[in-house]
Amino acid sequence: MTATLLNHRTEGPLSAAPLLLGPSLGTSSALWGKVAPELSITHRVVRWDLPGHGGSPADLIGPGATVADLADLVLTLADSLGIERFAYAGVSLGGAVGLHLAVHHPERISALAVVCSSAHFNGAKPWEERAARVRAEGLDWLVESADTRWFTPGFTEPRLVRDQGDTDPGAYAACCDALAAFDLRDRLAEITAPTLLVAGREDRATPPAHLREIADAVPGAGLVEIPGAAHLAPAERPEAVLTALRAHFDGGARRGMQVRREVLGDAHVDRAQARQTPFTARYQDFISRYAWGEIWTDPTLSRRERSMITLTALVAHGHYEELAMHVRAARRNGLTPEEIGAVLLQTAVYCGVPAANSAFAAAQRVLAEDGEA
Repeated sequence: MTATLLNHRTEGPLSAAPLLLGPSLGTSSALWGKVAPELSITHRVVRWDLPGHGGSPADLIGPGATVADLADLVLTLADSLGIERFAYAGVSLGGAVGLHLAVHHPERISALAVVCSSAHFNGAKPWEERAARVRAEGLDWLVESADTRWFTPGFTEPRLVRDQGDTDPGAYAACCDALAAFDLRDRLAEITAPTLLVAGREDRATPPAHLREIADAVPGAGLVEIPGAAHLAPAERPEAVLTALRAHFDGGARRGMQVRREVLGDAHVDRAQARQTPFTARYQDFISRYAWGEIWTDPTLSRRERSMITLTALVAHGHYEELAMHVRAARRNGLTPEEIGAVLLQTAVYCGVPAANSAFAAAQRVLAEDGEA
């Protein structure tokens, strides 16, 4: 049976927000090998291979292919994985796919990062000439120049250079056809997804000016230029790329602060913020980013269920002052006073009667203050 899906690799929890990573022409999903495992801590990361690259079938595209064709393959992959809406980052041709998706399928893209790419690739002629030569001669001549085209002097990534040589020439040429026909400059202002542009400062294939052009046109877009990086920045400067993508996609502290306010209330959070000092600032950021930005936003459990678990844990450890705060949080999350009482009664069995006594006293004070007990 003919394969119809792009080869892909999935990392991270299935319940996490999905993030698709697209590769550059001539490479494979290995391009993201130093970045994807770290991103998978907070995301369901899906790396995919271009047709004829890595493990993807070469016959998924043919001569005259377009970026739209590649984008359709990505959407088919997402559909097969049950992913409706996703964040997306792509390098070079993979970045062009992301731009196309953001313009033509905005309902599917929650956030976008375009890395070492362009809204156009210097006109059709160079890509038409490259496609013709690859169809005639194969890829050996491109393997010989890979380090020069992709990296700064003295750096190499042997796995990616091997990927260039292992790529199917016909599929590579079809991808060149797609780049030749690609020009999205007149549609960039239509992009509504939060967008980050990442440029390698020494990238000759898609110089920083190409990324600045996109950043200037996309409403609200941000731009990061990475020193010491050429065209394949995720391979050459993975730490810098990871830092930029985390800040863009996680938004952990911002999202966490929103959830923290929804659960605990503005008054409590405002008091906590007012007490913050330089000594405690990093701890407060830690709480917002991880406790509220990751755990409380995980859709596996509802907020009602998380409140029940939290009340039980606080009783078990005797944290009655914080228990009072989370009794109010439980009410915001939809628990009735009767349900809160049932949770505390359960703690009498598993945490002990003295602990439950203190818990009931703390909860009753809170409910009485709020006119509910």
